[in-house]
Amino acid sequence: MRQSSSLLACGFAALLGLLSPSAEAFTYIVQPGDTLAGIAERFYGKLQNEKLLVVANSLDAKGGTKIVPGMRLEVPALTYVRIDKGYTWQELATRLLGGEHRSYAFAEANGSSAWLAPPTDAEVIVPYSLRFVATGEETVVGLAYRFLGDRSKAWMLDQYNQRQGKPLERGDIILLPVVDVELTEAGKQAALESTLLIGKQAGGADRAAQARVATELPKLDADVRSGRYVEAVTRGVRLQAEGELSKPQRAAINRQLLEAYVALEHLALAAEACRLWRKDDETARLDPVQLSPKLMHACEKPKK
Repeated sequence: MRQSSSLLACGFAALLGLLSPSAEAFTYIVQPGDTLAGIAERFYGKLQNEKLLVVANSLDAKGGTKIVPGMRLEVPALTYVRIDKGYTWQELATRLLGGEHRSYAFAEANGSSAWLAPPTDAEVIVPYSLRFVATGEETVVGLAYRFLGDRSKAWMLDQYNQRQGKPLERGDIILLPVVDVELTEAGKQAALESTLLIGKQAGGADRAAQARVATELPKLDADVRSGRYVEAVTRGVRLQAEGELSKPQRAAINRQLLEAYVALEHLALAAEACRLWRKDDETARLDPVQLSPKLMHACEKPKK
């Protein structure tokens, strides 16, 4: 297993050297007078993108969309990647979206088709994988219309998540490849300032380490959301070794490691990550609406 993971990581690293990504989801600290609709209009130029902020921050699962000053929001944003050498959409989707089965959505986001080669030296859009937790009342067709703007894209959404036509059930997690998250100039400025705000609040002897980790946490989250579990584990373990981190940072890292370890079937490591997550986050709950059955099982598994 170690050898296989090592070879896989090496292959990813080789491809990474041929790509230069720009932009990530970023953290925004809610200010007095802010509303989700106002933030959506300011950062995206579109009031209707309020629904993306709601889902990205699990505000629907928490019983409403109310936000308060000081609250941290994840703001989805597009990633742009320049292809320095010729690769297929399947190869790029495997590297950047977690599997070649997502190549159709990747190609379509860039006005191309999965069977055509992306132009060398082209800058392409990487869809943002918005993570949606089903309540049992949704359908794939409904989600395609609500978030992708087209009911006929339901089959693509099904393929993106390898559901094979299965109906959505309560607690199911489905990734939505959204591209309608291009930032306005105000949004770009907020993304630029977000790392400075987090760094100033870190404080303490290991302020520099905490600031570095703060800038990496959205990337760790993106790795997990996109199914890049090997990279998520590599990044998460590296971040843990940065220094004396804050409790929220330790909790955030272990929450993501929990999911990555479960996906990679390292259940003992997943159980330990869950224990550490819950230790550092007093608000953490084993909620079957937000956690899949596999995650619940890993967290509830007694230690030997």
